[in-house]
Amino acid sequence: MNILKLRKALESFLLEDIGDQDITSEAIFPESQTGKGVFIAKETGTLSGLAIIKEAYHLLEPQMEIKLHFKDGEKVQPLDTIAEVYGPVRHLLTGERVILNLLQRMSGIATMTNQAVETLNDSTIHICDTRKTMPGLRMLDKYAVITGGGKNHRNGLYDGVMIKDNHISYCGSITNAVEKARAAIGHMVKIEVETENKEEVMEAIAAGADVIMFDNRSPEEVKEFAAMVPSSIVTEASGGITLENLATYANTGVHYISLGALTHSVKALDISLQVQEGKKK
Repeated sequence: MNILKLRKALESFLLEDIGDQDITSEAIFPESQTGKGVFIAKETGTLSGLAIIKEAYHLLEPQMEIKLHFKDGEKVQPLDTIAEVYGPVRHLLTGERVILNLLQRMSGIATMTNQAVETLNDSTIHICDTRKTMPGLRMLDKYAVITGGGKNHRNGLYDGVMIKDNHISYCGSITNAVEKARAAIGHMVKIEVETENKEEVMEAIAAGADVIMFDNRSPEEVKEFAAMVPSSIVTEASGGITLENLATYANTGVHYISLGALTHSVKALDISLQVQEGKKK
């Protein structure tokens, strides 16, 4: 995760919440009053986003002391101490909600991703995300997928060509769409084509697609289509695949399975900040 981008994002998130001031904390606590805060896991899961604790608190007060007890990608159990923070009480409380919101969401994504990898139980197939991320949080959402054991699909519209059904409809055919895209982009950019049947798979192969997606296909269809595709072309299955039916896609021969639910239907991992009695300097 890019720390410079993270700091920039955290500045925006903190300003959104604080505005001109944390009127409650600043009215009650003097700058001299210090205390300790402990981040505690309240359920089992996979952690992601621990750098947020350090970077967010240091934006509020560079002298805050932070001790992390875990690393991103590690699993926690209920009552595990994730991190300890020591410093001015007003800053401990001011940063609490923004930090928890992000840490809980990212750890929820990492947890679901790890569950997907374990459920599929096929080391030849990678679990990956989609662009169905929360606007403004894509960098964090996608990092969380990585820490959960998954892979990232394209980051945005800018770093890979993905020709979907609507592109094909407007362009007239897969062949026309691929030819036009290939003529317009550089040699470093890959082209993925979404397909729904055997004829479209064959056309995408003939057109020279770099990646072929099998959209909303059954495990049996995915296995059949993957066997048709030359080994030089990467294959992906997507659409209609959930944690409940994911295991049925094992051993289908596809290279990637993309799950939008990893980021658009995430359940936050329950984490809390427990404060200990403060003291005045």
